[in-house]
Parts: sequence; structure tokens; C-alpha cells
Amino acid sequence: MYPFLRMARVMALARRQPPLGLFDTHESALICWPWDLDPWVELNNGRTLTLYDLGRLPLARRTGVERVLRDKGWGLTVAGSSTRYRRRVTMFMRLTMRTRCLGWDERFLYMDQSMWKGEECTSQVLIRSAIVSKAGIVPPREMALAMGAEAESPPLPDWVVAWTGAEAARPWPPQR
Repeated sequence: MYPFLRMARVMALARRQPPLGLFDTHESALICWPWDLDPWVELNNGRTLTLYDLGRLPLARRTGVERVLRDKGWGLTVAGSSTRYRRRVTMFMRLTMRTRCLGWDERFLYMDQSMWKGEECTSQVLIRSAIVSKAGIVPPREMALAMGAEAESPPLPDWVVAWTGAEAARPWPPQR
């Protein structure tokens, strides 16, 4: 089940935090609860992605993206992701999540998120998001302009460009 109570909590906290610039990092604290675990008593990989939602939503609120989406009748959806898991996360472990926007291309926004136990990174995810309307995908530059930001994105990191190239070469639909 989606953690709606956790979502309400992080959004209420974000409402009281100072605004962030479009490329600033949002940090949030989280705990790995028993219901986040898999049969091996560590943070479930699917739940990890759900918890990363709880970093992107407050970032959208604090940067003003949420307001623009609401005003324009747009939505934001995950259009791809690449996750690295490097350290076990076990029950009651306290983590810090860091979420930031890296930039955009003609179709998608790219966000970098990571979870940290002290100075050690436990996982990282690259998220590709699409801004959507009833007419289809909205170019991210339109969102940037609506926010009063530059229409052109800063250059995406090389590793993001390489990932988008690999994704473009991947066959779709997959072979049977």
C-alpha cells in the first residue's frame, strides 16, 4: 500500500521549509520501518522507489514546480529510472535522502536521488520524469518558463547523457 500518511507528513514539513531554487537539493530524514522490509529483513527494492517519491514530492513543493503543475493542469510521471543499491538498509535504520533536479532535455526532466547512512550512500536513483497534460508530454522548457527560469537546461552530466543514449537504443516494445 502507498504510504499516504508518510506523504502527508513530508508535504506538511515541506510547506514550513524555506523555498529552494530549481537546482537546489532537498534533504529529508526517513526511517526504515518493519513494513518497508522484504523477506530478507532489509529495505524492499520496490519500497525504495516508493520512498524516493517522498523526496521528489517535497522538492516539487519547495521549488514551486507543484504550483506550476497545479496552475497549468499538468501532471508529473516517472518515465524511466536507473537504481544502484550499494548497502543494506535494515529495520529502524535512519537515513537522509537527498533529491535534486539535474536538468532536462526536449522531453524529460532528470532527477538525482540518494539515501545516506551518515557519510555512506546506500542507494542512488536517476529518475526521468515527464510533464504531462491531456494533450501529451509538455516540453520541460515550458515549465521552466512558467516558473520564471531559463528555458534552456544546464548541460546534463555525461553519465545522464550516456544513460539516455542507452535507453534510446533499447528496443521497444521488448521482444517476446
